[in-house]
Amino acid sequence: MSETPTPREVFQKLIEGITAGRLSQLGELYAEDAVVETVFAPVGPRRFEGRAALEARFAEISAQMPVELTATNVVIRETDDPEVVVAEWDYQVHHRATGRDFEVANIQVLRVRDGRIVSSRDFHDHLALAVAGGDLPQLVAALGGE
Repeated sequence: MSETPTPREVFQKLIEGITAGRLSQLGELYAEDAVVETVFAPVGPRRFEGRAALEARFAEISAQMPVELTATNVVIRETDDPEVVVAEWDYQVHHRATGRDFEVANIQVLRVRDGRIVSSRDFHDHLALAVAGGDLPQLVAALGGE
C-alpha cells in the first residue's frame, strides 16, 4: 500500500511534469472538483473548475506551447496549514520560435488533500512570456489597447 503524497511531493510531481512537457498527464494530480486560478493572466479565463476543465486546458497549452521550460531556484515553503504549500521558482525559458532565452518568475499556492491538488492560485509572469514570444502587440490588442 503506497503512502499518500505530501503537498510538497505533489508540487514536485507537478513541476517535473511541466518541465518534462508531460502536460497531458498533469490532470491526475488534481481532485475531481479542483479549482485553479491564474491570477495574473492578462486575457482569457482566470479560473478553471474541475479536473476535466484542467485537462482540456493542459491539452490546449500543450498543443501550442512554443517554449522549453527548466525550473530553477525552486523553494517550497510549508505553512501552518498542513494542506498548503507555497512554491516559488523561476523558469529558464527557451522560446523555440524566436530563439530567445529568458527567465520567468512564478509563485503557486497549492492546497493538497488526500494526495490531490484541490486548489491552486498561480502567479506567473505572463507579460515576460508575451514579450519574449513577440506577442506583445496581440496582447495589447486583446486588452483593448488598439
